[in-house]
Amino acid sequence: MKHQLELRHLKYFVAVAEDLHFRKAAERLFISQPGLSRQIKQMENDLGVKLFERHNRKVELTKAGSYLKTEIIQYLKDLDRIFNQTKLLNDGIGGDLKFGYVGSAMQKIIPNLLLKFRNENPNAQFSLKELDNQKQIESLLSHDMDIGFVRLERVPRGLEIKPVLKENFCLVLPINHPINVTNFKSIKQFKNDAFILFDSKYSASYFEKVMQIFDDNGFTPIIAHNTIHASSIYKLVENNFGISIVPKSLQTQNVKGVKFIELTKISQKTVLSVVWNRKNRNPILEKFLTHLD
Repeated sequence: MKHQLELRHLKYFVAVAEDLHFRKAAERLFISQPGLSRQIKQMENDLGVKLFERHNRKVELTKAGSYLKTEIIQYLKDLDRIFNQTKLLNDGIGGDLKFGYVGSAMQKIIPNLLLKFRNENPNAQFSLKELDNQKQIESLLSHDMDIGFVRLERVPRGLEIKPVLKENFCLVLPINHPINVTNFKSIKQFKNDAFILFDSKYSASYFEKVMQIFDDNGFTPIIAHNTIHASSIYKLVENNFGISIVPKSLQTQNVKGVKFIELTKISQKTVLSVVWNRKNRNPILEKFLTHLD
């Protein structure tokens, strides 16, 4: 290269690549449009690569430019994490771990793990966000998150998955439903009831496993509602819009108006797994993973 590229050149490039408009990108960067155009042209000359196709009224990325955009965005994210980790260590903080989780993981699994980990790493800090399975996978692949708790059978290449909890399913019924633990025999007793289930978008593999329960009992359920939130399921069940099937870890005494029947005699179990990106070099992640055993 004729000239040494600097960090600002990368940020200039990303701004133009995202806006595909030199004036808008220049305004966002608080520099002049001619100055930005010169910097991008210089970058292309230094690389010996054409990054943009310039037309009278629009700008388009070349194939090389599109590739570079993806890689530089990831590089800048990595750099931000490195600087953030450096600052945390300087401030006496052991590290920052970003969690994603499905709601059922927050009942016992995550709190217990965090308490145990914090006892041994009191200077570590955590940030937690409830996300559906797919959003967690996307965040892990883009390195926006360090670790996720999901209900999935498999994950994309590059991610590692490890089961942490295998559990029974539970029926969720309105408190006044005539069937209870004493007179429950099988799911067949509910073939005429409406069901409220987790949406297949929550997890296609989880949804398929629930449907297998109905297949084994010889009927197709009447699905009245789909949702991705347990709280919505409980509210709908309480108000007699239907009944539901949820993981046992979502069984709680704090929900009024519903009752639970654990399904101990069916073959289907649901698995909660932890998933992370193999390329994640966050030092605190490796420490945390040792506590999963």
